Amino acid sequence: MINGVKRAFYVLIFFGFVSSSWAANIELISGHVRAMPSSVPNTAAYFKVVNHGKAVKLVSVDTPVAKEAQLHTLLDDNGVIKMRQVKNFALGAHSTLTLKPSGDHIMILGLKKPLAVGSRVALTLNFSDGSSNTITLPVQKVSRTSEKQEHSDHSHHHH
Repeated sequence: MINGVKRAFYVLIFFGFVSSSWAANIELISGHVRAMPSSVPNTAAYFKVVNHGKAVKLVSVDTPVAKEAQLHTLLDDNGVIKMRQVKNFALGAHSTLTLKPSGDHIMILGLKKPLAVGSRVALTLNFSDGSSNTITLPVQKVSRTSEKQEHSDHSHHHH
């Protein structure tokens, strides 16, 4: 009986190391969640992560602060910038994924309450291989100057 308990304990420890070592392959470099006026129920998250491991796809994001988080990209449709939901973002082996206002990003929809500047938002990144990794981003107010520098003079219209 004792040997069985010890064996089960070691198996749990082993799998704990395996899953946490994979999670360590995705490293947050920088990022933030955009602060919005309290009357706006949606916001966006932008970040840069480095994948030190095998190629995967980011397939979904979960957050406790909103009803839903979606993967979005911006497309140029005859000179009109349009936002579209996508199924995934590829994250190649030993590569970087950059989500920014002028391109791919995470839309956070149906905020449960307004996000205060300086607070932190947890995002659980879910990957195509069944693994996940939680990152935490600060809520920051973005100045018009930095938006222009990011070429983000677009609006988030829902389709």
